[in-house]
Amino acid sequence: MFNSFLTQKVSCMIHVIASIHVVAGGRDKFLTAFRKLVPLVLAEEGCIEYGPTIDAATDIPAQARKGDDVVTVVEKWESVAALKAHLVAPHMQEYRGQVKPLVTGTTLHILESA
Repeated sequence: MFNSFLTQKVSCMIHVIASIHVVAGGRDKFLTAFRKLVPLVLAEEGCIEYGPTIDAATDIPAQARKGDDVVTVVEKWESVAALKAHLVAPHMQEYRGQVKPLVTGTTLHILESA
């Protein structure tokens, strides 16, 4: 019985690593707008974690720097359904319109626990 418990998927939590590429020199302006969005997203049903990050200054050789014009958003969601609802939330639509002149591209890495 214990072994069958270990093989069952006990969580459908989703991890998201979003890389947002901004125009050269636009990161600070982008982050100002993004930080206003964070409390609204954290209040969404199913949001566990949501926050912007940038490259840390380290001397670790294996670090793959994204660069000065990339903001990486680290997210955790209770489910894919919660993530999908987030993507179409009214405040997300408004935010995208506000930052559109600053953003040159976005990629999402959507992961689940192994």
